Amino acid sequence: MLTVVHDAESANENGSGAGRSLLDEIVRDGARQMLAAALQAEVAAYVDAHAGEVDDNGRRLVVRNGYHHERDILTAAGAVTVTAPRVNDKRIDAVTGERQRFSSAILPAWARKSPQMTEVLPLLYLHGLSTSDFGPALEQFLGSSAGLSATTITRLTSQWQDEAKTFGERDLSGTDYVYLWVDGIHLKVRLEQEKLCLLVMIGVRSDGRKELVALADGYRESTESWADLLRGCRRGMTAPVLAVGDGALGFWKAMREVFPATREQRCWFHKQANVLSCLPKSAHPAASAAIKEIYNAEDIDHAQVAIKAFEIDYGAKYPKAVAKIVDDADVLLEFYKYPAEHWIHLRTTNPIESTFATVRLRTKVTKGPGSRAAGIAMAYKLIDAAQARWRAVNAPHLVALVRAGAVFHKGKLLERPADITPPEPGETTETEVA
Repeated sequence: MLTVVHDAESANENGSGAGRSLLDEIVRDGARQMLAAALQAEVAAYVDAHAGEVDDNGRRLVVRNGYHHERDILTAAGAVTVTAPRVNDKRIDAVTGERQRFSSAILPAWARKSPQMTEVLPLLYLHGLSTSDFGPALEQFLGSSAGLSATTITRLTSQWQDEAKTFGERDLSGTDYVYLWVDGIHLKVRLEQEKLCLLVMIGVRSDGRKELVALADGYRESTESWADLLRGCRRGMTAPVLAVGDGALGFWKAMREVFPATREQRCWFHKQANVLSCLPKSAHPAASAAIKEIYNAEDIDHAQVAIKAFEIDYGAKYPKAVAKIVDDADVLLEFYKYPAEHWIHLRTTNPIESTFATVRLRTKVTKGPGSRAAGIAMAYKLIDAAQARWRAVNAPHLVALVRAGAVFHKGKLLERPADITPPEPGETTETEVA
């Protein structure tokens, strides 16, 4: 066990800052040693895997060949100096005729920062920090801003803008989005004009995976802003089966023009906030519980009963609050017509909310306006990093059935849709409100 002993007087003179500095150095040294060991193990495994491949003289085609030059890698632990082992691979690809090359999965050839750091930089920008302040800000935490010069940041920003532009112009004919979440996100950094926001669309592919569909700047309540984004998606994109979003969005009118066959589901997260805004704070706990009874109901019949109960309890004193639910009942309960396993995904725009939770505007916006292109690029990189961690929806195999037009009754797949028998007039169901 390694023990570090300090002179007590020296420690007192230097204060806690010296202690933190020593701790940081220990952490960085540990990170360096672990990274070096991992790279050695990776190369050893690669060489061993091809040990049987030899040339005409019996010499191995894949061997160790010293080390690459030192380079500093910016990690969450600070700047770590790495000397990566080199591999000499003389094999020739039979198809392309090109020489094979070893590529480290741990440390790519030109990497200068860890994936986490690449994700941190867009977050800093969207929080309102200018790119010129990245280095000094990170230096306070990491002890070094190596690799984050103003030139490097400018180059990265330009690269990310190009990536975002390429993404926005990609062909969508090979991808089918069955479900779609939409929202307009106001960030802590202004996008040149105060009311300009990010218009975000995230979809669920037919295999159940979530994926960013489109991203642009525009006005949240503007039909034309959303129409421009949707028209751009028509380059091969099939109309989604269901779209989920806040009722205040200009998206809905635009969608009815561009994708008229797409069904509509209002976000319960936004709807609950709108309803509570019409009630006194003293009524919020009970009203919130009553609203949850609606969107957490066993099926659509029970949800309709819960709406009726809400109307009975609050209609006399708070008609505006009740109207916000009753008037939109059809589009609030639309999700019940899909697989029960998908209900938790379809009743809110949580995939967008959670991705931008730390950077969306909650109080006041930063004073200095951000670059329009840079803001979109940073948001794109933030989502691009986040979607690698997104889980597929529950029961992903059912998404393809939804696209195929399968009928789900009370959340369950109906083999013969004609078997749905409505109650006779005058009959009462067990879920009816007395």
